Amino acid sequence: MMPVNGIQVCLETFGERADPPLLLLAGEASSMDWWDDEFCRRLAAGGRFVIRYDHRDTGRSTAFPAGAAYSGVDLMNDALGVLDALGVPAAHLVGLSLGGALAQRIAVGQPHRVLSLTLIATSAGLGPDATPVLAGVTALAARAGPGAEVRVRAATDGVDWSDRRAAVAGLIAEIRARGGPFTPDEPQLRRLAERVYDRSADLGAARENHRRAGYGPPVRDRLPAIEAPTLILHGTLDQHFPAEHPRELARVIPGSRLVWLEGVGHEVPPRAVWHQVLTEILG
Repeated sequence: MMPVNGIQVCLETFGERADPPLLLLAGEASSMDWWDDEFCRRLAAGGRFVIRYDHRDTGRSTAFPAGAAYSGVDLMNDALGVLDALGVPAAHLVGLSLGGALAQRIAVGQPHRVLSLTLIATSAGLGPDATPVLAGVTALAARAGPGAEVRVRAATDGVDWSDRRAAVAGLIAEIRARGGPFTPDEPQLRRLAERVYDRSADLGAARENHRRAGYGPPVRDRLPAIEAPTLILHGTLDQHFPAEHPRELARVIPGSRLVWLEGVGHEVPPRAVWHQVLTEILG
């Protein structure tokens, strides 16, 4: 536990402090549990000092009641605060979905803190209502996988997030609705969902608060100023952010490289593509 940005944040590190630091930024309302232990160990074995942490309102970090007034900018400052708490001046940033949006915001606002960017399953800037903000592509918001989101809503509609059995089943259904053929099987998903639930103070409040927080003011128009080496990893089956989104990211971030993850949905990279993902990140 570390004091960060006026709250307490739970974090964990892997590897040697002398190695280049790498910060993992999880998705919306997601604790660090979503970054698999073995995935983190393999990154560390590749010569990185790996840092993962619980966003506020997730895991063991400070929890807030439903309706708490904090913003996506606060979430970004928490990430920077984790680096400060560890005495890390700059790090390789690896962000998934919301985490990718936070990494973009850091890269344009405090570029001296960024050694490189890896953006996974994310978009070229998100507004406070999570609507894509993509200049010149007005139809994208309407095309951002409505069918997939309907399935996700159906999977979690009416879930009592305070009830362990219901919450675990809801998390499993949500992962499956957004996943693909490589999404882990139910026993593995159940272990993850149980761990997430058991480490969380209030899943329902966390989900509501993160949705209300949004992603902060859009930064899409500032992305061309990014100078950090940037890797974009995106699943071919991601219906939450379909193909237009990573392509736009690759277009607006100078020198960035887009790598497709075949058969992957809007999800933490499953074990089947770890070799590809780890090779790309460490490269």
